[in-house]
Amino acid sequence: MATLYERARSVALPAQSRIAALYEGAFLADAFAIALPPGTSHDTLALARFALERQAPWVDRLMGTRDAIVGLFGLKTAAALRRDTSPRTPRVGIFRIYETHADEVVLGEDDSHLDFRVAVSRSAADGQPEVLTTVTVVHCHNLLGRTYIRVIAPFHRKVVRSALERAARSGWPRAA
Repeated sequence: MATLYERARSVALPAQSRIAALYEGAFLADAFAIALPPGTSHDTLALARFALERQAPWVDRLMGTRDAIVGLFGLKTAAALRRDTSPRTPRVGIFRIYETHADEVVLGEDDSHLDFRVAVSRSAADGQPEVLTTVTVVHCHNLLGRTYIRVIAPFHRKVVRSALERAARSGWPRAA
């Protein structure tokens, strides 16, 4: 049975996120959080990398299927994004880094059919364990974008939860 530190849960969109201004009019906006055990690193970028760069094998297979389909429509594939490792475009996995702050990292990508941002943040409430929250916001540009999100939304939610829970089971990076 999963412990408090291994279960990701759906949460309200955090008002304090640096991408909160993007919530209005979003085609998809969701947030998932997981408690961090005492002694976890305070390096939010390291936590984002730990959760997002080491996906479960089933997610890798799913992304391969996605790439085969979206490539037919001329959309960016995950494989192409992983290959884009220029210094001008630092990445966490397939996600371009837009902003890095002590408590939050803003990632995402822009494409012809949609733009999305993912914010990964650390926070703590009085007397509660520190929490890592992942917020996703998607703005669609056209019918292709809206159709794409309708198809992938259920998978997206499972992938986000899986990434957070897999990182927790692996043991989050420890504070220096």
